Amino acid sequence: MAGLSHFDEQGASRMVDVGSKAVTDRLARARGIVRMQPSTLQLILQRGHDKGDVLEVARLAGIMAAKQTADLIPLCHPLALDSVQLELRPLGDDAIEVEATVQVAAKTGVEMEALTAVSVAALTIYDMCKAVDRGMTIEQIQLEEKTGGKSGTFRRQASRQHKGSE
Repeated sequence: MAGLSHFDEQGASRMVDVGSKAVTDRLARARGIVRMQPSTLQLILQRGHDKGDVLEVARLAGIMAAKQTADLIPLCHPLALDSVQLELRPLGDDAIEVEATVQVAAKTGVEMEALTAVSVAALTIYDMCKAVDRGMTIEQIQLEEKTGGKSGTFRRQASRQHKGSE
């Protein structure tokens, strides 16, 4: 299991020991896309949904999810997050881009918290709108950036698909 830090030499699962690591400022940014019918996007943007403001409910769900990541992902360390921000914006005429930025001063990073925030916000949009659009898809949930810690900085290069939408 060389290279996979969540397994010991015998292949047993383990939580990585971060006890001797230094506390550093860490940031992670993730994003994903919820694709839908143009009429569904218009309903959301006009705040015309019977269930309420879809984007604000999704934002709150994403923030709450980031704070619960260690309860959802078995080997994640519980972290006292310093900041969780979610941006939800239209992408073309048939999608919403969900972007989460999470910050902490800790011994381990917040990539999973950012990815969890995006995932749950996207699922919340789906849940609130499934009655009007069961064909929605959740796409391209991915880490875009992380800073801090021993491994340094990671920034995803803009893909062809995102270049036209930014």
